[in-house]
Amino acid sequence: MEIYKAYKFRLYPTDDQKILIDRTLGCKRFVYNYYLNYLKENKGKSKYDLYKDLPKLKEENEFLKEVDSTVLRSAIDDLCKAFNNYYSKRKGYPKFKNRFSRQSYRTNCIRSTKKEKEYSNLEVDLLTRNIKLPKLGRVKIRGFRTKDKIDGKILNATISKETTNKYYVSVLVEEDLLIEKVTPTNIVGIDLGIKDLVVTSDGVKYVNEKVLMKYEKRLKRLQKSYQDKLKVVKTI
Repeated sequence: MEIYKAYKFRLYPTDDQKILIDRTLGCKRFVYNYYLNYLKENKGKSKYDLYKDLPKLKEENEFLKEVDSTVLRSAIDDLCKAFNNYYSKRKGYPKFKNRFSRQSYRTNCIRSTKKEKEYSNLEVDLLTRNIKLPKLGRVKIRGFRTKDKIDGKILNATISKETTNKYYVSVLVEEDLLIEKVTPTNIVGIDLGIKDLVVTSDGVKYVNEKVLMKYEKRLKRLQKSYQDKLKVVKTI
């Protein structure tokens, strides 16, 4: 069975790395806002239509080529997710992003093999307390001092900048969860009742203490007292 875990670390970038992080956040915000406006004028376009249009946008805006390309695609993913939430009536219509609130960008893990050796653009080293991120290289981190390594397969990393100008990174990992097979030694059926809370098939009874009924009168009295006090406050 596979499970997903997120490990969040405090990030300590150098001044040059901070500049690149801020630039990446700006590029993501630019792509998000551009395609939000684009979808307002071009109804019915899908996420894959935006993917196809992205290279053209990068040609017209050279600064977009300076940052991690997976970040720009994730901006489209986030925008389409926002529209799905809107159409499902879970949230309101997507709004334009600004640089004054909490900002973040997501980069995906890409693996390759060369001369029988595996390489990854995302790596976490808890012994030396640093993380390898695309374009940024090695960045110092702090957190999870009791662990020597992160088990599992890294899927992506989300770099965030708080309004306090502190930086964090959250690493999403896929882990294998081994569940031992349990062989029951005894099987018991249960019956839920009113007089007795539970009666098992082997004759064991658990008494229904009727806690709610026990305190029901007291609860009514306290509620009435609260309503009377509320009326007094309103009149004042």
